[in-house]
Amino acid sequence: MDLLANLAAPVAGAAASLAGGGTPDVLLERPADPAHGDYATTVALRMAPSLKRAPRQIAEEIAQRIGSGGDIASVEIAGPGFINLRLSPTWYRNAVTRIRVDGDRYGAGRHDARRNVLVEMVSANPTGSLTAGSARNGAYGDAVARLVAFAGHDVVREYYFNDAGVQIDRFGESVRARKRGEEPPEGGYPGPDPIALAAEIDLPGDASIAEWSAAAVPIMFERIKATLARLRIDVDIWFSERDLHASGAIARAIGTARAAGHVYERDGAVWLATTPFGDDKDRVLIKADGSTTYFAADLAYIEHKFARGHDRLLYILGADHHGYVGRLKAAAACLGHEPASVEVPIYQMITVSGERMGKRRGNVVTADELIDAIGVDAARYFLVARSHDQAMDIDLDLAVAQNSENPVFYVQYAHARAAKLLRDAGRSTATSWAYDPRPQENTLVKRLAEWPAVVREAAELRAPHRVVGYVHALAGDWHRYHHDGKVDPTLRVVNDDADARDFRLALTEVVATTIRTALALVGVAAPDAM
Repeated sequence: MDLLANLAAPVAGAAASLAGGGTPDVLLERPADPAHGDYATTVALRMAPSLKRAPRQIAEEIAQRIGSGGDIASVEIAGPGFINLRLSPTWYRNAVTRIRVDGDRYGAGRHDARRNVLVEMVSANPTGSLTAGSARNGAYGDAVARLVAFAGHDVVREYYFNDAGVQIDRFGESVRARKRGEEPPEGGYPGPDPIALAAEIDLPGDASIAEWSAAAVPIMFERIKATLARLRIDVDIWFSERDLHASGAIARAIGTARAAGHVYERDGAVWLATTPFGDDKDRVLIKADGSTTYFAADLAYIEHKFARGHDRLLYILGADHHGYVGRLKAAAACLGHEPASVEVPIYQMITVSGERMGKRRGNVVTADELIDAIGVDAARYFLVARSHDQAMDIDLDLAVAQNSENPVFYVQYAHARAAKLLRDAGRSTATSWAYDPRPQENTLVKRLAEWPAVVREAAELRAPHRVVGYVHALAGDWHRYHHDGKVDPTLRVVNDDADARDFRLALTEVVATTIRTALALVGVAAPDAM
């Protein structure tokens, strides 16, 4: 149920009848000046070139076809051809009723053509604690997964863990070196994790690297899982690189690409011809010494994902993986799939500032340290507050401030305020009202009416920051309305006019529900009291 789409339908119908076919795209926008009406559209100006007529004349004819009555109280023409709509109180009342009926599913998609989407996220090597950068990967990937599911698709979250290869050997060797009181080897891991693991694992210093790796990696991976759980990131499948190698999947994938004519040999190596599909160079699958490359495993992993029934693959990768975009899409094409079925959102790195990090300020910050410093709600909120393709700095001092400058506090407090009103006054059971909403209430309803389009676009564009921007704006509208009620007693939610009170309680309820829904989509709690 999209209130604005329904409202635009008669305008689009009138424009289509004037154009002689087709349904013009009618975008309704709120005028900056409320004196110009409740909504405006520029459809007449956009139709003018094709109709070869003055846009104002087109607007006047559209207005005549729309007429007035029902939801639309009046239609006015302004300037060179703007169509301004004024809505009846009935539209606002019915909007609250409809939103209330949908509850926490308001804005959710109901797709007939459901996609089976796999979101691979984090996938950090089990050779150290998750960093704040990995936390951004997880928070962003999880929010995208929630949005896509809310849009009506089937979603699986997957973590691909590299438990095979040179990096695992180096990690085991680094832990063993610490056990011996030595520095890690060149190319090893110098961080605090090998030191802690060396003290924890009951193995002699002369045990083999394989033994140390086999003991250290599972412990490290369980800690990674625990960190993700703290971040409220649920993973459906933990996929092992070792199992991929052992299953023969790499040879099968190469065989598939070879049968399609995309594999060739040169200089003793086996290559995949990815350049015809937009990659900057062809990729080696099997080296001259007979060993397979990481890209060969990537090829096999793609085939494995599609074989499981997924038709859209999302890889959430960091800024140092830009080169993977073209090669992963090309790999899918070599296996007979549309390159567009593989999406690779690239997120930028983050920094943290503020005195709460103490001596660690400016150093690598782990995900657990970030959560310890500001809490999981603030961490999840700030990690998706900006577009993934923009670098971000998390101000730790701001993130814990108990005031309106802190956006997390600001939004959560709006929900808590609404919840307290409903708790104290009780939810209204009335489903219809004769009350004519005041302008401040109309503003809230119009903000609520935008939610379906916002959440739909956030899912389509893989842009959870749009949800954050929306819920902050909705919270602002609610805070201003609540403040106006303190200044003007006639605007108080609880008052002597039973009809006004029942409408306002219903409005409060849908505001609280929409804030709660939006926050849940980015993994943030909506407290009932603060």
